[in-house]
Amino acid sequence: MDEIRENIVKGKKVSILGMARSGIAVASLLKNKGAIPFVSDNGESAKLSDAVISLRNLHIEYETDGHTEKIYDSDMLVISPGVPSASTVLIEASKRGLKIFSELEAASWFCRAPIVAVTGTNGKTTTTSLLGKIFDDAGRKFSVGGNIGKAFSGFADQLHENSVAILEVSSFQLDYVDTFHPHISVLLNITPDHLDRYNNNFQNYIDSKCRIFKNQNNNDYLIYNYDDAEIRKAINNLALNHVRMMPFGLERAFNEGAFVEDDKVMIRIDGNKTEIISVDEIKIRGSHNLYNSMAAILTARLMDMSSESIKSTLAAFPGVEHRLEFVRDLDGVKYINDSKATNVDSVWYALQAYKEPIIVLIGGRDKGNDYNKLVEPVKKHVKAIIAVGESAEKVRNAFSNLKQVVIASSMAQAIGEARKLASAGDIVLLSPACASFDWFQNYEHRGKVFKEIVSALN
Repeated sequence: MDEIRENIVKGKKVSILGMARSGIAVASLLKNKGAIPFVSDNGESAKLSDAVISLRNLHIEYETDGHTEKIYDSDMLVISPGVPSASTVLIEASKRGLKIFSELEAASWFCRAPIVAVTGTNGKTTTTSLLGKIFDDAGRKFSVGGNIGKAFSGFADQLHENSVAILEVSSFQLDYVDTFHPHISVLLNITPDHLDRYNNNFQNYIDSKCRIFKNQNNNDYLIYNYDDAEIRKAINNLALNHVRMMPFGLERAFNEGAFVEDDKVMIRIDGNKTEIISVDEIKIRGSHNLYNSMAAILTARLMDMSSESIKSTLAAFPGVEHRLEFVRDLDGVKYINDSKATNVDSVWYALQAYKEPIIVLIGGRDKGNDYNKLVEPVKKHVKAIIAVGESAEKVRNAFSNLKQVVIASSMAQAIGEARKLASAGDIVLLSPACASFDWFQNYEHRGKVFKEIVSALN
């Protein structure tokens, strides 16, 4: 394990940008380690009342309704994932020579446990949650968090060497890491997403994802999707030789890694080949979930989980909320909540997961989407499209020459239109390919509203 850097913040003034869960958690952690935190958020104080109460109870100074010069009167800046690199505050902080760290980085300074870090454009939450279930079923000590659940800062210093930190890690969290050092890093896939945060430059986004393994050494493992061309190219360009490589994929067998042979998931570690589970025994469906499962299997075996225990969990794990989540069957029509599908690639996988005709709800706050990738699966699997949100016109323009497209001005109307078009044996699928911030607080809120409306149908 890396040396715990207790003295890095002791007596130091630390400005923290953002009052969401990670901002409050890291402020509390740093204060406990002897720092003098100051939290700043440009949101309205009335909308931050819970955060303000928490900071007052912690006796931590704060400001709302905009950032002031006080931010720069500090020894370092720690930022929440929601703060973009192009923000005025970060640009000014850089000009002044202020060191900038992500909350993920700051939390890692105080973590004694080995870290398993999972990233990728899609599948992070499913894979991280599946790993947590595997560890839980096996009776191992662990904590799950990061980009899902609890902020890493909320539990980093409470873990011991015999425990494991299982983290979902986003590109935003990796943008400002310095010494962050996972024992196992998992790279699931890289497809264009969040390009509005990366100057519409896909390479910048790829570079961010690859920071997950920059501090690993030959005692560590990089588990990666060999079938993903962008990952292969990135790894080849970096000429990695400082970390043990563990590929997984469907297209070939590996001397070390995970693969499918005769419809069975196999792994080979240190030359030992082991059968884990038949593909059709894995409860979560779709080729994307087969990739997620292989990544989790490799991780679990490298952390000494038994093959039998892993198999048992995979056969029972139902998936995560808002990711191809079955809601109900009404009049022979299945309603599926895939609100977490906030990019085109996620929708591509979702459309492959079903053999039945699909009425799909697409739209929201566009992030520079290119819908060309969906042309073939829409032709093959989709019966009709309900276009929603700010990007409804863009969605209609992309698909109206392929399928019937109906624009809806609310989630209730969208579900109503989908119900009119659906027949017994069809699927109504919310898989938006867009962010949710036009109509909703986040994708969870969007999925919750979808489920509530569908559940109330009679």
